[in-house]
Amino acid sequence: MNTLHIKKGDTVVVLSGNDRGKSGKVTAVFPKTNKVVVEGIGMHKKHQKPRREGQSGQIVDKQHAIHASNVAKKK
Repeated sequence: MNTLHIKKGDTVVVLSGNDRGKSGKVTAVFPKTNKVVVEGIGMHKKHQKPRREGQSGQIVDKQHAIHASNVAKKK
């Protein structure tokens, strides 16, 4: 069984990537893939097509998991 140094509810700081230096609270942990979801970090835009006639398309902000090695617990 895989274990991570990060747990749900921890406050972490991002060490690498576009969001380097930002901090946030861990909302989800995925030990099998060694990924974590941090609130407000790893946001991507998804363009959504209209599904029904008359409905408009939209751009939705989605949150993506980042690798656990790219975050550290904040003291």
